[in-house]
Amino acid sequence: MPTEPKAPESKAPEPQALQQFQQWTDLAGRSQQLMMEFWAKEHDTMPATDPLGMMATWQRATAAALADPKKLLDLQARYMTDAMALWQSFVTPGTAKSPVAEVKDKRFAGEGWQQAPAFDFLRQSYLLTSSYVLEATAGIDGLDAKEKARANFLVKQFVDAMSPSNFALTNPEVLKKTAESGGSNLLKGLEHLLDDLKAGRMRMTDEDAFEVGRNVAITPGKVVFENRLFQLIQYAPTTETVLTTPLLIFPPWINKFYILDLTAEKSFIRWAVEQGLTVFVVSWKSADATTADVTLDHYVGEGQLTALDAVLEICGTPSAHTIGYCVAGTTLAATLAVLQARGQAGKVATATFFTAQVDMSECGDLGVFVDDATMSTLAKLTADKPWLDGRNMAMTFNMLRSNDLIWSYVVNNYLMGRDYFPFDLLYWNSDATNVPALWHRSYLEDIYRDNLLVVPGGITVLGVPIDLGTVSTPSYIQGGKEDHIAPARSAYKLTSHFTGDKRFVLAGSGHIAGVVNPPSLKKYQYWTSETLPARFDDFVAGALETKGSWWPDWIAWLTPRSGGMTAPRLPGEGRAQGKYAAIEDAPGRYVKERI
Repeated sequence: MPTEPKAPESKAPEPQALQQFQQWTDLAGRSQQLMMEFWAKEHDTMPATDPLGMMATWQRATAAALADPKKLLDLQARYMTDAMALWQSFVTPGTAKSPVAEVKDKRFAGEGWQQAPAFDFLRQSYLLTSSYVLEATAGIDGLDAKEKARANFLVKQFVDAMSPSNFALTNPEVLKKTAESGGSNLLKGLEHLLDDLKAGRMRMTDEDAFEVGRNVAITPGKVVFENRLFQLIQYAPTTETVLTTPLLIFPPWINKFYILDLTAEKSFIRWAVEQGLTVFVVSWKSADATTADVTLDHYVGEGQLTALDAVLEICGTPSAHTIGYCVAGTTLAATLAVLQARGQAGKVATATFFTAQVDMSECGDLGVFVDDATMSTLAKLTADKPWLDGRNMAMTFNMLRSNDLIWSYVVNNYLMGRDYFPFDLLYWNSDATNVPALWHRSYLEDIYRDNLLVVPGGITVLGVPIDLGTVSTPSYIQGGKEDHIAPARSAYKLTSHFTGDKRFVLAGSGHIAGVVNPPSLKKYQYWTSETLPARFDDFVAGALETKGSWWPDWIAWLTPRSGGMTAPRLPGEGRAQGKYAAIEDAPGRYVKERI
């Protein structure tokens, strides 16, 4: 009799396959548990709104684009031609040239994007499509300049967000890491994401690696005055003699002052002390209920003028040098106009402006946030408290460079699951500060939106109609060539609103690195000119380039205006010692408050 066929024997799973299956099962279970725990606690705190009015802008832009179908059809025809050429270069390598120009893009720098033809095609397809989308938006007619700028900005945000590098399944580097780690990178990334959501901000660095007063903001000094708005820090001298005229620094109150006092090598404050300056800095207090009434009047009077008078009294000098960084520079311009109107302009020997603006007619991408939708959102965000959470403002600034300051960290922290790298500048960037809601709204409306600061009498501060054309204080004005927050073109406009001696320096890099560039690093370059033409483009065309930091140029400009040398001044031991005795060691309490 024929024997019956034997049933196939079932084989036990290979040990490696079983182990991998268990890893993925565990990963899925733990991921689900983390998400459940998070949503159970946080589901009612996540807003489901359109805070920037993106949909309204997109609808207007779409309607304007559809009003000219011929232009869209021409664009579509060119896109289809290039898309077919790209496909041809993919299916028959070497026989057709790709229409996508090769450019350096950090998002696609990994080897996986070039080694696998499919991912290289995906990369080029994205770059081709995004270029046409941006071209279509830039070419829309029927929108005013502000609407067009807003549409371009929002489309750029969408294009950046849709990069294949931002998604696990379309990023070969993430897929490789996932295969090698058995998915543990994704679990680690999920833990990072949930922690960041609970904290209300994206972490960019190992925040446990830094502490204000321990390894950042460590230049020796004392707090010698304080009120509800600021603490005044006087730094200890390190030279045998000092320049007679002291220096008072006003950092922006939307950030912490220690961007100018990071590590010893990067610290502008420490370097200025080493040049023989008696250095004071204002450390602004993070807004709370005590600053509910604060407006521009308070930042000028209770802030800058109060600090200036304290410095003059401590040092016993008739004047002081001043520096205003970013929004503090904008306010310093108003302060100078107030002093001029009061006949007290001599209190300020010189005014230096770090990436500051007074004329907002070309203020850059930040202008897209100044409209009715943004104002309505700000009102909602501050409805139950008189201050704006600094984390909201930090995200706004990060959006200006979303690939570098948002999506690169999405990939690194959440998809690759890497540990946070310690970096002092990123620690400072994450150390946000609250701002008074009343002041913030009036600043955006009066200065950014309506540009009233450059209109003679357009705004009144401490009862004085502001006219910047009356300011004759010697001014050193610095702009950053790649500044996305205060464009150099906009900073240059200061030269046309002030009278008197002026010098403009165009520094390499942007809003932070263009300022914080010590000579020891030997990085970047700067451009100067002995004449200041009316147009920024003419300045650029005729400017002389110098390699390295612009700081030596600044101190060379400042020293002859500093009144010779005198004995060093110790913090808390000035001419008004009893009134300005040391309160505590630098950097003080205010800067250590975290939100």
